[in-house]
Amino acid sequence: MHDIIIIGGGLSGLINSILLSRAGLDVLLLEKNVFPFHRVCGEYVSNEVIPFLEAHDLFPAHFLPPSIHQLQISSTKGRSFTAPLDLGGFGISRFVFDQWLAQKSQESGTQILQGTRVLDATFMGEHFLVKTDQNKQYESRLVISAHGKRAKLDQTLSRPFIKEHSPYVGVKYHVKTDFPDNLIALHNFEGGYCGVSKIEGDKFNLCYMVHRDQVRKHGSIKGVENEVLFRNPKLRHLFQNSDFLFSTPEVINEITFVKKEPIYEHLLMSGDAAGMITPLCGNGMAMAIHAASLLSEIILTNKTGDHFDLPAIEARYLHTWNQQFATRLWAGRKIQGLFGKGQASELAVFTGKYMKPMARALIRQTHGEPFT
Repeated sequence: MHDIIIIGGGLSGLINSILLSRAGLDVLLLEKNVFPFHRVCGEYVSNEVIPFLEAHDLFPAHFLPPSIHQLQISSTKGRSFTAPLDLGGFGISRFVFDQWLAQKSQESGTQILQGTRVLDATFMGEHFLVKTDQNKQYESRLVISAHGKRAKLDQTLSRPFIKEHSPYVGVKYHVKTDFPDNLIALHNFEGGYCGVSKIEGDKFNLCYMVHRDQVRKHGSIKGVENEVLFRNPKLRHLFQNSDFLFSTPEVINEITFVKKEPIYEHLLMSGDAAGMITPLCGNGMAMAIHAASLLSEIILTNKTGDHFDLPAIEARYLHTWNQQFATRLWAGRKIQGLFGKGQASELAVFTGKYMKPMARALIRQTHGEPFT
């Protein structure tokens, strides 16, 4: 029997696996894909995580990630403002970062099974039983479910949020273009917004979220880009003056920001599985890393010999998660109301231009303090 089974090899799952394996636990991580692979993600990491990553030898310095410390926001008509970011961040693709962390995890002692989708995870009273699509079963004392935004497992568990269909579609490209290395831009269009920022090498991440009604109306992703995104002159210029490195974009459907449960059926949810912050906040990757650091510490402090005090772990994790992240998720949902609509996006730009203290206060609401 394993001490811990971790479902999902994203940032939260990988960081949990590294910290717990380094502490001497028997950790099995199950990932449905095979590293390396692309994910729909803005690929911007808030600098609040740097002290933690450096303290644990997990900062990807050898990829030379660009330092980003300026924010530009444009309205649907292309009016814009630029402002400094208090904390700033760095850019790195999930393609290289996740694979590198997976290697770090294996070096720490984690057993990683790739190409393995989890179908069910059940608490049996004294242990957990995890079933996969490989017709295999695994047992563990604890399960961390870091399976991402929306998965087959959520349906199996009948999690409440799965019944609420979300209208948002996420689309991601990597491009080569003429754009400042130190800037992250959020460009509004009717029904969504698009972010662009530098990642490693000479590449840029171009990622947008759009309402599915726009996709239906215009028939395709390309149709939405030509007929909707291009109404913002900044987006039109960006698309028409970039070399696109993917033959087809990465796409994810039904992105949801509704409230989720950090614990469900005794499964400890981590990362987007516990709750997803709106992408415009630029803080999803940092939150996944921070949540993993908190959860792994709580697990280790409530372990005696081979025994984990599950009630104590659940109570402490629920309290800590809500304390650290609930307000940020709420603020992100509220701020998103200013994006993807003509007049509201003009208000956001006006606020950024002429009410700078308020704009900075709003941004701070979605971010945490640096941690180790």
